[in-house]
Amino acid sequence: MTQTLGIRKAITNLNEAHRRFEVRPAVDPNFFSEWQAEFPELSAIEQATCDRLKIRYQYYQAEGAITESTVNLIVIAPLLEALGLFDPPYKVRGEKYVRIEIENGETILEGLIDVLLVQDSLWLILLETKRYGFSVMQALPQTLAYMMSHPNPESFALITTGEDYLFVKLDRQTQQYDISDKFTLSTRQGNQLYRVVQILKSFI
Repeated sequence: MTQTLGIRKAITNLNEAHRRFEVRPAVDPNFFSEWQAEFPELSAIEQATCDRLKIRYQYYQAEGAITESTVNLIVIAPLLEALGLFDPPYKVRGEKYVRIEIENGETILEGLIDVLLVQDSLWLILLETKRYGFSVMQALPQTLAYMMSHPNPESFALITTGEDYLFVKLDRQTQQYDISDKFTLSTRQGNQLYRVVQILKSFI
């Protein structure tokens, strides 16, 4: 009998994701080279936007825990707006329902993607946000599950807490995935949101 499970309950750690989806970390250092490329400098306006969002995030962070919905409002939505991703030819889907059949159809996994950016039928970026104090690595198993429902073999995702940012690449043809370095707003050495925006722009 087919059983239906929620992704958040069924995929709670990386070992579970590896087993259920038969995926593994890539060993080739060039597998996920997209985030390591040389990118054009951001414009003065883009840099100013990144600086403003960093200051805004730190303002809210000083009060303590920040919820996922607050992160979306104060950082993610303004960032997508600044990149023009709410307008044609792009479309943003909030809480996109996904359904994945695994184990020869014996198990169905269901869940909601926080933010999905779509261009025609192509999923450009899947964005999973988490509350302040939550490690981005803790969201990797669920993010891989969402990426398994992608209609194309290769997909990219961004996991963020608002403070930390981690890019993910999945290739379902080779059943491999890899992650970028973690970018964070907690460093005093510049604003790493610049790099996050540069990588996002390269995907679109």
